[in-house]
Amino acid sequence: MPDSAPPAGMRLQKVLAQSGVASRRKCETLMADGRVEVNGEVITRLGARVDPSTAIVRVDGVRIPVAQSHVYLVAHKPRGVVSTMSDDGGRLDLRSLLRDREERLFHVGRLDTDTDGLIVLTNDGEFAHRLAHPSYQLPKTYVAEVEGVVKPKLRAEVLGVVLLEDGPVSVDEFRLLSTSKSRSIVELVIHEGRNHIVRRLLAGVGHPVLRLSRTAIGPIRLGPLKPGAVRELTAAELGTLLDAVGM
Repeated sequence: MPDSAPPAGMRLQKVLAQSGVASRRKCETLMADGRVEVNGEVITRLGARVDPSTAIVRVDGVRIPVAQSHVYLVAHKPRGVVSTMSDDGGRLDLRSLLRDREERLFHVGRLDTDTDGLIVLTNDGEFAHRLAHPSYQLPKTYVAEVEGVVKPKLRAEVLGVVLLEDGPVSVDEFRLLSTSKSRSIVELVIHEGRNHIVRRLLAGVGHPVLRLSRTAIGPIRLGPLKPGAVRELTAAELGTLLDAVGM
């Protein structure tokens, strides 16, 4: 007998997650609670599959545009740009970097307004949720210009546990790149995602930050991408990230 044909369509909870409704687990809860309709029928069965190209999907009666394709972008956020897709105060936001893109995109994590560097943008809701979630702990690399002359012995202090007001912080890697009479440049790799964590860490060891840039998230590196520029993730970068977040 011929092999059975694979099931048609895509699991509904995956369609919802990829459309940015919520994480896949939360979408399963929405379905179980009877809050999801497909073509006018309430769907509670988690194994239900739909055709994303034709299904009319609603959550709590609101039509959900079903994602049929995804984009995965790297942006070099300049200093002075806020890490939001819109800003009521009229400040420059991430949308200002995407003038030629029509997709509804999510930014993965944030950078302080006065910090420049790498930020990921995508229309894949599940991917964005996982990439930002602390449980996956993707390392983030920063380069900081700091006040004062950094001594080589600081490396051992930073690679230990540094106590901040909201708890200890650990650094995975630390390098002194250069130093002068009044300033130094250091590179550090950290998993933490707390607010202003790099600035607070370096100030806590006596070297307040003058300028800060995020140069990598996991395997994605900023490289020669200029401030304000955007590029698509390479296939290799995306494949590595998908593995890293269990997708």
